[in-house]
Amino acid sequence: MKLSYLDLMTTDPSYNLAMEQYVFDCLPRDRMYFMLWQNDNAIIVGKYQNTISEINEEAVRERGIRVVRRLSGGGAVYHDMGNLNFTFITDAGGSSTLDMKLFCEPVVRTLAALGVRAEVNGRNDITIDGKKFSGNSQYIRQGRVMHHGTIMFDSDLSVVGEALRVDPTKIQTKGIRSVRSRVTNVAEHLPERVTLPEFRRILLENILRENPGEEYPLTPDDLAAVEKLRTERYTTWEWNYGKSPACTMLRRRRMDGCGLIEAYITVEHGLVSAVTFKGDFFSAEEPEALAARFVGHTPDRAGYTAALDGVEAARYFAGLQADELIDILCEG
Repeated sequence: MKLSYLDLMTTDPSYNLAMEQYVFDCLPRDRMYFMLWQNDNAIIVGKYQNTISEINEEAVRERGIRVVRRLSGGGAVYHDMGNLNFTFITDAGGSSTLDMKLFCEPVVRTLAALGVRAEVNGRNDITIDGKKFSGNSQYIRQGRVMHHGTIMFDSDLSVVGEALRVDPTKIQTKGIRSVRSRVTNVAEHLPERVTLPEFRRILLENILRENPGEEYPLTPDDLAAVEKLRTERYTTWEWNYGKSPACTMLRRRRMDGCGLIEAYITVEHGLVSAVTFKGDFFSAEEPEALAARFVGHTPDRAGYTAALDGVEAARYFAGLQADELIDILCEG
């Protein structure tokens, strides 16, 4: 498949995420797209996360950190000018499976050429010596897949722990005591000094060597449409924060191979009237569609079992079975 690339120079997170969506939704589908981009001083939260519970509001305010929600699931990440982001957008080949490794391997191969041994670990991480430097997530809709990842090259790692509220279960399950001890910068491992602009160039050259292509010529109309999307979605409080879900019960659990799942369950007159799912899970289908199935059922195992009859839970929470979801809803 032909490849087109976009090497974005803006560091505005709302614009860059709008550009991703525009490329995904509107550009010709007869090719693969590869994008390189950077965000300056930003927190990017997963689509299904409760923003307020993911950030340290005081640190965000004091440091002037911009908070923007992305289209894909997964957890919140901090971006600064020591961080490089990459995106692949292509045909999903009829699959609804989240395949992270395929799109992470070009980064691994590029680092290998520079003398650094990296590997894809866990659900969505790339690591060096067991320490994470790249988190990845995907968005799959209508036969297309968007895969994007971070590369912490020379980031200020102290800000990561200060600005993000990392779920303690995520650290505990990995047997690690702090955020700083489980992450690293690529620059620390290079045998010879390479600057971030040089690494950006080398990565793009390697991608084009494996998939020959040319830069995509964005038109003035394209750019105007991206700006409209940025203004109408990615700069709004409704998209980036949203209203905290009203609830009477919270069920919360971190599941191996799936991630954190939070279920806010509202009960009225003895029946479920609403369910909202939050967390850092990945999803091939919108959880809202699944949540609607619980309305009108009793908030117990029998009710949840009836609501999930015939449902493939893994389509809404990758790596999770229906009986595991029922356990979460019943017991937290």
